[in-house]
Amino acid sequence: MQNKISKTLKFLRKEQKLTLVKLAEKAGINTSSLSRIERGEINLSVDLLEKIAKILNVSPHIFFDATPFQQSLSGSRNSFVEHFRLSAKFIYQFNKKIFVIAFGGEVLKDEQLKQISHDINLLHSLNIKLVLIHGIRPHIDNKLISTKNSTQLVRNQRVTDKKALEHIIEVNGRIHTEIEATLSSSMSDSPMAGSDIKVSSGNFITARPIGVIDGVDMQFTGQIRKVDNNAILDKLSNNEIVLISPLGFSPVGEIFNLSYEQTAAYIAGAIKADKLIYFVDSDGVLNKRGELIPEMTTQKAENLIRNIETKSSPEDAAYISYKDLNILKSSLSAIKQNVEKVHLINRNTNGSLIQELYTDKGSGTILTEYALEKIRSASFRDIKAIHQLIEPLGKSGALLSRANEKIEQDLDNFIVIEHNHNLIGCVALYPYKNMTEIACFVIHPNYQKQGFGMKLLNYCEKKIQSEYAFILTTQSEHWFIEKGFSEAHTDSMPSKRRKIYQIERNSKFFTKRL
Repeated sequence: MQNKISKTLKFLRKEQKLTLVKLAEKAGINTSSLSRIERGEINLSVDLLEKIAKILNVSPHIFFDATPFQQSLSGSRNSFVEHFRLSAKFIYQFNKKIFVIAFGGEVLKDEQLKQISHDINLLHSLNIKLVLIHGIRPHIDNKLISTKNSTQLVRNQRVTDKKALEHIIEVNGRIHTEIEATLSSSMSDSPMAGSDIKVSSGNFITARPIGVIDGVDMQFTGQIRKVDNNAILDKLSNNEIVLISPLGFSPVGEIFNLSYEQTAAYIAGAIKADKLIYFVDSDGVLNKRGELIPEMTTQKAENLIRNIETKSSPEDAAYISYKDLNILKSSLSAIKQNVEKVHLINRNTNGSLIQELYTDKGSGTILTEYALEKIRSASFRDIKAIHQLIEPLGKSGALLSRANEKIEQDLDNFIVIEHNHNLIGCVALYPYKNMTEIACFVIHPNYQKQGFGMKLLNYCEKKIQSEYAFILTTQSEHWFIEKGFSEAHTDSMPSKRRKIYQIERNSKFFTKRL
């Protein structure tokens, strides 16, 4: 670890064109000590690390996180510019959208609130309308233990008696105030220093008792009856962040303990939120190998829940912790209420919220009713995007360059694949007498190795009516061989196509029987 810190320090100092003498002077240490720190001979104290990080205008986390350092080694400024350019489309796309963000009491218990608050403030500054739903479960558990009280759980729901309700009201008030104070602070040590944040709360939820479950009276455990969505929307239109606790009130003044997961889903549906985001304990939904599943349809999520609850999950099935199962169920409930997208992201990963929203790859699992990708025939509005996909490969010699005019001329031959409303790939089909050429086969680099190429190829093979498909390639032969194509002599190429074959490119000819 010390070696990593030393290398990072030296790199950042040189990148900012600071001499050892200058940095040592600013940090208030002698040059010899700083030199030894950079060589890894002595350790850098926490206080000095924070001081140097402030001088270099970087987060102290960069000294411990391999990813930013590796990015810096490859050119941090260029990387930043590129990432910022790529994020611009999301900034435009999310402008004035409504996001509901839900997090359990574990976020406060593990002191993660401040990190998350930085990112929430950033989203607010980007003109995103935010509703925050918080939980208090671990704090209630601690309170009940400290007061030597206990409550019964029925189907993973707390039976809330009168005494437990008193504790819940007390703890909720403290937690709510703590969250509000954190969000409303100046964030002097964050990128959002000096920002003006208004946090608003209110009695937005009408609730009723959940009743009797499995013969047990749940007492003051409730469920939502109605949400005052207009009041919430009024607060949002006033540029306020709305903070909601998992408590509801009956028309006669009774108070009910609610599930924050279900509360978030109900409110997201009521205000027609564009996104519902849950912080969870893991990276999201995982397969049995522990690998993240970045996207999941509601049908697959329902199958996962059924498999977990019946313990009949096959070896290759998806997995989510039992603790997060309620969140998954609530996610499905939100989608049924016409919330288009629900995101599950890791509360333990600093910046996971920003990464999920402002990068193509994301950081967690996104749930939608239908698959995010869409394959369709190209239209006139796709010409520019197709050209942008092809142009880099044309310059490198991997594909034939095509001007916008040529793409427009052949537009009826083109098929495109979209992901989350972004055009990420294209292909052109040119039928001949007994064979069809698959040409201009491109998947954007950010979406490669994620199965999109295979999906596009499968679509083409189903669409092609010829007995054989063929491709001409200079650099992608192995990929097509893996997909069942075999190299053949160019003499077997359709005569009409052979006439325009460019010998100087020396493209290899591959065929596949369909």
